[in-house]
Amino acid sequence: GSVVASYPYDDSPTHKLTGVYSKSADDEVFKYLAKAYASHHPIMRTGKPNCPGEEGETFPDGITNGAQWYDVKGGMQDYNYVWANCFEITLELSCCKYPPTSELPKEWENNRESLLAFIEKV
Repeated sequence: GSVVASYPYDDSPTHKLTGVYSKSADDEVFKYLAKAYASHHPIMRTGKPNCPGEEGETFPDGITNGAQWYDVKGGMQDYNYVWANCFEITLELSCCKYPPTSELPKEWENNRESLLAFIEKV
Protein backbone atom coordinates (compact mmCIF):
# COMPACT_ATOMS: atom_id res chain seq x y z
CA GLY A 1 0.00 0.00 0.00
CA SER A 2 0.78 3.67 -0.14
CA VAL A 3 -0.97 7.01 0.04
CA VAL A 4 -1.34 8.29 -3.53
CA ALA A 5 -3.87 8.90 -6.32
CA SER A 6 -2.88 6.88 -9.39
CA TYR A 7 -4.27 7.38 -12.89
CA PRO A 8 -4.10 5.61 -16.30
CA TYR A 9 -2.39 4.08 -17.87
CA ASP A 10 -1.16 1.41 -15.48
CA ASP A 11 0.26 -0.59 -18.37
CA SER A 12 2.97 0.59 -20.77
CA PRO A 13 4.01 -0.56 -24.24
CA THR A 14 7.43 -1.63 -22.92
CA HIS A 15 6.12 -3.45 -19.81
CA LYS A 16 9.18 -2.17 -17.96
CA LEU A 17 8.56 -2.75 -14.26
CA THR A 18 8.70 0.93 -13.31
CA GLY A 19 9.52 4.43 -14.51
CA VAL A 20 7.61 4.58 -17.82
CA TYR A 21 5.05 7.39 -18.08
CA SER A 22 2.17 5.87 -20.02
CA LYS A 23 0.07 8.84 -21.14
CA SER A 24 -3.58 8.40 -22.06
CA ALA A 25 -5.51 10.62 -24.46
CA ASP A 26 -7.25 12.12 -21.40
CA ASP A 27 -4.10 12.54 -19.32
CA GLU A 28 -4.89 16.11 -18.25
CA VAL A 29 -8.40 15.15 -17.07
CA PHE A 30 -7.02 12.24 -15.06
CA LYS A 31 -4.35 14.44 -13.46
CA TYR A 32 -7.02 17.03 -12.62
CA LEU A 33 -9.21 14.41 -10.90
CA ALA A 34 -6.28 12.83 -9.06
CA LYS A 35 -5.10 16.24 -7.82
CA ALA A 36 -8.64 17.11 -6.72
CA TYR A 37 -8.52 14.18 -4.33
CA ALA A 38 -4.87 14.37 -3.30
CA SER A 39 -4.83 18.11 -2.60
CA HIS A 40 -7.42 17.73 0.18
CA HIS A 41 -5.79 14.74 1.89
CA PRO A 42 -3.38 15.72 4.70
CA ILE A 43 -0.85 12.97 3.93
CA MET A 44 -1.37 12.44 0.21
CA ARG A 45 -0.89 16.10 -0.69
CA THR A 46 2.62 16.07 0.79
CA GLY A 47 3.70 13.46 -1.76
CA LYS A 48 5.57 11.67 1.03
CA PRO A 49 3.52 8.76 2.39
CA ASN A 50 6.47 7.56 4.51
CA CYS A 51 5.36 3.92 4.38
CA PRO A 52 7.52 1.41 6.28
CA GLY A 53 10.13 -0.02 3.93
CA GLU A 54 9.40 2.69 1.33
CA GLU A 55 10.36 5.81 3.30
CA GLY A 56 12.08 7.39 0.28
CA GLU A 57 9.09 6.98 -2.06
CA THR A 58 7.65 10.30 -3.21
CA PHE A 59 4.83 11.39 -5.48
CA PRO A 60 4.76 15.01 -6.70
CA ASP A 61 1.41 16.56 -5.70
CA GLY A 62 0.42 13.18 -4.21
CA ILE A 63 -0.39 11.70 -7.63
CA THR A 64 1.26 9.33 -10.09
CA ASN A 65 0.79 7.81 -13.49
CA GLY A 66 0.23 4.12 -12.79
CA ALA A 67 2.88 2.72 -15.13
CA GLN A 68 5.42 5.27 -13.96
CA TRP A 69 5.00 3.93 -10.43
CA TYR A 70 4.82 0.25 -11.44
CA ASP A 71 3.53 -1.51 -14.55
CA VAL A 72 0.29 -3.49 -14.24
CA LYS A 73 -0.70 -5.51 -17.27
CA GLY A 74 -4.44 -6.07 -17.67
CA GLY A 75 -5.59 -3.89 -14.78
CA MET A 76 -9.24 -2.99 -14.28
CA GLN A 77 -8.57 0.77 -14.35
CA ASP A 78 -7.15 0.58 -17.88
CA TYR A 79 -9.71 -1.98 -19.06
CA ASN A 80 -12.64 0.19 -17.96
CA TYR A 81 -11.12 3.28 -19.57
CA VAL A 82 -10.39 1.60 -22.91
CA TRP A 83 -13.47 -0.58 -23.25
CA ALA A 84 -16.19 1.26 -21.30
CA ASN A 85 -15.00 4.88 -21.43
CA CYS A 86 -15.00 5.00 -17.61
CA PHE A 87 -12.64 7.53 -16.10
CA GLU A 88 -11.22 5.83 -13.02
CA ILE A 89 -8.42 6.69 -10.70
CA THR A 90 -7.01 4.35 -8.08
CA LEU A 91 -6.76 5.66 -4.55
CA GLU A 92 -4.14 4.11 -2.31
CA LEU A 93 -5.33 5.29 1.09
CA SER A 94 -2.99 3.64 3.56
CA CYS A 95 0.39 2.02 3.88
CA CYS A 96 -1.49 -0.85 5.51
CA LYS A 97 -3.96 -2.79 3.35
CA TYR A 98 -6.04 -3.77 6.38
CA PRO A 99 -5.84 -1.05 9.04
CA PRO A 100 -7.12 -1.93 12.52
CA THR A 101 -10.66 -0.88 13.35
CA SER A 102 -9.29 1.64 15.82
CA GLU A 103 -7.69 3.59 12.95
CA LEU A 104 -10.84 3.88 10.82
CA PRO A 105 -12.08 7.16 12.36
CA LYS A 106 -8.70 8.76 11.56
CA GLU A 107 -8.86 7.39 8.01
CA TRP A 108 -12.34 8.86 7.60
CA GLU A 109 -11.09 12.26 8.75
CA ASN A 110 -8.12 12.04 6.35
CA ASN A 111 -10.37 11.24 3.41
CA ARG A 112 -13.66 13.08 4.02
CA GLU A 113 -12.74 16.40 2.37
CA SER A 114 -10.97 14.60 -0.46
CA LEU A 115 -14.06 12.52 -1.20
CA LEU A 116 -16.28 15.59 -1.25
CA ALA A 117 -13.89 17.49 -3.52
CA PHE A 118 -13.65 14.52 -5.87
CA ILE A 119 -17.43 14.10 -6.03
CA GLU A 120 -17.80 17.79 -6.83
CA LYS A 121 -15.41 17.44 -9.78
CA VAL A 122 -17.02 14.29 -11.10
